Amino acid sequence: MTCANERARWGKQAEDWACELLRSQGAEILQRNFRRRCGELDLIAIHAGVLLIVEVRLRRHRQFGGAAASITFAKRQRLVRTTQLWLQAHPDYAHYPVRFDVIAIEPSNEGRWRRQWLPHAFTC
Repeated sequence: MTCANERARWGKQAEDWACELLRSQGAEILQRNFRRRCGELDLIAIHAGVLLIVEVRLRRHRQFGGAAASITFAKRQRLVRTTQLWLQAHPDYAHYPVRFDVIAIEPSNEGRWRRQWLPHAFTC
């Protein structure tokens, strides 16, 4: 299996875990993997009357810092621009307040995967 295929497989697994976590908390998933030239939105959901833009970050090893810490300023800017495009394409959701969340998935000390939902991970 090539590195790109392996990354894609891990990425899909991480997004599946993130969807499971969001749904377990009552969120409705509207869309996965909205892609445009300027960026990609991993998950778009509605939860408690708020439009969630969820960045899913997976780290298979802890040596390079945490998953949430890997979101750079440039990445945040791309997420905001891509969200604007999504809202233009889906005007029925334009009246919802928008929140940028992160779901960080990392190995725990017990050798299991820890999923952490970080609401309000950043603002624009």
